[in-house]
Amino acid sequence: MDKSINIIQGDCLKVMKDIESESVDLIVTDPPYNLFKDYGNDSDRRSHDEYLAFTRQWLLEAKRTLKKTGTLYLFMGVRYISYIYEILEQELAFNFNSWITWCYTQGIGKTKGFSPRHDDILMFTMSKEFVFNLDSVRVPQKYYRSINNMRGANPGNVWEFSHIHYCQANRQNHPTQKPEALFERMILASTNKGDLVLDPFCGSGTALRVCQQTERRAIGIEINPDYVEMAKERLLKHFTGFDSIDERMTRIPNDLNDAKILKEYIFNHINWFLENHPDEVEDFIKKVKEKYPKYKKLEIRCLDYERLQLLRAAK
Repeated sequence: MDKSINIIQGDCLKVMKDIESESVDLIVTDPPYNLFKDYGNDSDRRSHDEYLAFTRQWLLEAKRTLKKTGTLYLFMGVRYISYIYEILEQELAFNFNSWITWCYTQGIGKTKGFSPRHDDILMFTMSKEFVFNLDSVRVPQKYYRSINNMRGANPGNVWEFSHIHYCQANRQNHPTQKPEALFERMILASTNKGDLVLDPFCGSGTALRVCQQTERRAIGIEINPDYVEMAKERLLKHFTGFDSIDERMTRIPNDLNDAKILKEYIFNHINWFLENHPDEVEDFIKKVKEKYPKYKKLEIRCLDYERLQLLRAAK
């Protein structure tokens, strides 16, 4: 087990009290939505008032443990999100930053009414001075232009990632597993290497896996001992890339018509956008050659990615 990742089995209200005040750089978590999901206990089966009281309690501990430069990302369903927004802003005096919408193509089907195809993520900060690494989460530009920042564009607050389908290799036996790339974006944006991330409802360990692979420290709290073991096993698996990706990350800019600029850009693209997705590199290079067939003989190959990894390891 990676010593920088600590998984604690227990009730988050009790465990969080033992975490030092102002010691956490980021809290990113997907708590129960109180929709009567089966998490192996009654954590998602509270009355309306009980659920809001529980939410206030753990958010109070979240505020105590976060640094003044810290950030909170909170997944929440539509039924309670307005209440939680008010608790965070009006009662606990967090600073609102973003309301993020995660869109997906498949979800619950309805025969009466419209089928839901999104979840929401609230981003609040402790103060107006907080960590935000935009360069770490940019997405590729649509066109190559000398006036464009080819390091990429701001991804915006509407994110499209596929669900982790039941047939996917990384699918865990957990009812609400989220894509790793969702957590990758939040963790890269709001922490630096070596920072401490807390997930009070770590479930199958998605946040912990991302922290492990991006060189962050992490504390995960989970009340269900079966999920704790699941998360521990997940952290021991060989890494070939996160289980999901924003499709824009493999977008190849139009108008890359100069061979020298093309090769330099493709090498940078792999470094900038596919660092945590090595399993996407070979297919990306293939698509480059299909898009720019006159450069098929150009030496753009997976060896370039291997060289990049060696250079990074030597730093």
